[in-house]
Amino acid sequence: MRTLFAAAALTLAALGASAAQAAGIEVLNEGFADVAGASGWVQVNNSVPPGSSWFQGNAGLFPAQSGAADAYAAASYLGAANGSGSVDNWLITPTLDLSGITSLSFHTRRADETGFNDVLEVRFSSGAGTDTAGFSTLLATVGGSADYPLDWQQFSASIAETGGGRFAFRYVGPADTLSYIGLDSVSVVTAVPEPSSWLMLAVGIALLPLLGRHVRARHDERVG
Repeated sequence: MRTLFAAAALTLAALGASAAQAAGIEVLNEGFADVAGASGWVQVNNSVPPGSSWFQGNAGLFPAQSGAADAYAAASYLGAANGSGSVDNWLITPTLDLSGITSLSFHTRRADETGFNDVLEVRFSSGAGTDTAGFSTLLATVGGSADYPLDWQQFSASIAETGGGRFAFRYVGPADTLSYIGLDSVSVVTAVPEPSSWLMLAVGIALLPLLGRHVRARHDERVG
């Protein structure tokens, strides 16, 4: 009986958690106050030849979208050594626990220079791996056929996924076509628990009156 009541109590506790989940749970909020020390983030530079990875923003070129002036992640044509070659520079989020429809949002912009064609891809991979070949799901592309924003602009993308997963920002292109971009205010919100979770919750709540009557009957037997 104690076990049944414990299960019922847990079911009630789950009600509050599930309601919050339905409204959306933020599982990542990164403002890049310290790019090198950002917890769980991984950098992979597949540029040929490799140069600098993502780095702390340069407030002299432009300030951050939020926070301290240099609190953003930056990438540039120097991702390829000496700015010559092909840039393929990755910034990968920590592994996130996702529970259904998940929304990623971020702000990005480039330096105010003309004649360049910056490209930032947003990709997704299930699980905890950081092999860039696993990020086969392309969620969005900033720049390329469209002009890269010269002021901070918010972008978003969504995916339906349950379990572990990672998002990746890939700055890519011939070095001589790229300039300098910033990335800031990355947020991931996951929502909508599995239908089975709602079913278990409903069953648990439905059992509470029956459990209450059973306990009262046992109590009456003991004192009668």
